[in-house]
Amino acid sequence: MLNFEFYNPTKIIFGKGTVPQIANNIPKTAKILVLYGGSSAEKTGTLKEVRTALTDHQFEEFGGIEANPTFETLMRAVDVVRSNNIDYLLAVGGGSVVDGTKFVAAAADFEGDAWDILKTHGQNITSALPIGVVLTVPATGSEMNSFSVITKASTSEKLGLSSPLVFPKFSVLDPTKAYTLSEKQIANGVADSFVHILEQYLTYPSEALAQDRFSEGLLVSLIDIGPRIVKDRENYDLQSNLMWIATLALNGLIGAGVPQDWSTHMIGHELTARYHIDHARTLVSILPAVLRVRKESKRLKLLQFAERVWGIHEGTDDERIEAAIEKTAAFFEALGIPASLRSYEIDEAGVDAIITQLEQHNMVALGEKQDVTLDVSRKILVESL
Repeated sequence: MLNFEFYNPTKIIFGKGTVPQIANNIPKTAKILVLYGGSSAEKTGTLKEVRTALTDHQFEEFGGIEANPTFETLMRAVDVVRSNNIDYLLAVGGGSVVDGTKFVAAAADFEGDAWDILKTHGQNITSALPIGVVLTVPATGSEMNSFSVITKASTSEKLGLSSPLVFPKFSVLDPTKAYTLSEKQIANGVADSFVHILEQYLTYPSEALAQDRFSEGLLVSLIDIGPRIVKDRENYDLQSNLMWIATLALNGLIGAGVPQDWSTHMIGHELTARYHIDHARTLVSILPAVLRVRKESKRLKLLQFAERVWGIHEGTDDERIEAAIEKTAAFFEALGIPASLRSYEIDEAGVDAIITQLEQHNMVALGEKQDVTLDVSRKILVESL
């Protein structure tokens, strides 16, 4: 097992009817900005619940944060924070709203060009406003981690930040808030969580027994509930499990003491920035290709994945690995998500454009061994066509 430090200060408030508890977790003297996305938070009544809970608090609202939150929109929120002396942020929505809120929290007191926060991946953050979360979309795990990914619309750049200063102080996880999500949104959430786990699990053995078994349990659980929850979105038990698994998939616990990959994410971010494909769908579209192209460096963990997650025990090593990859792709397809780039009308010219973006963003040595060069990334993209 690798050396590690594990730190996660986020308080989780889980269960049906827990939104009113935000009132007890934000100081009465706070000046709050409630941030949300489109009209769904209003239509579903979640915003109404939040407003009711904050009756005795002073708050302003900022809506319109996109599915892939943009720097331009978020800087308008920063202006609201500064002009109204806001000192507490409350994100109401899914991972994009939470990610955006983290950036606003860091940018509010930042001197200079706030895009530098993303260019340094958050390493220059020295302070941030406190954040609370009311989660409505189980997917990214942003409600219990210190990561955020932001897009600059003017240049199609998509960069991430990480800082312990942007951990949410608390997150309300009410599974009933996901009842009104579409099949596509739920499927994306299942897929996003699945790939988050694989990025931390499918690398090389590190004798981290607890982390491996924990990851495998989460993967098997997603395989069990994924196809069912897409069709039965108002099933409280299914939604409860998805919401908690999505949180556990990226709250730092299963990644402690193990090598991590994230090459699928880095390539996927470039696809989202250029083609505006849903984040989860970019991950699914290239993951099988990542596993095939990088089969040798991941061989031992792929065999473990085949046996423990998919129950594949027969055949040669190569046959079992290929069967595991095929079952993974079939799982995504069963969710209604294409497991290749063919469905997005991307050709060889598109591959060239993505490779150029990776080079521009210095994504030239990705993966758990930093051996995913631009040539390897190209092979992955071509394999996924």
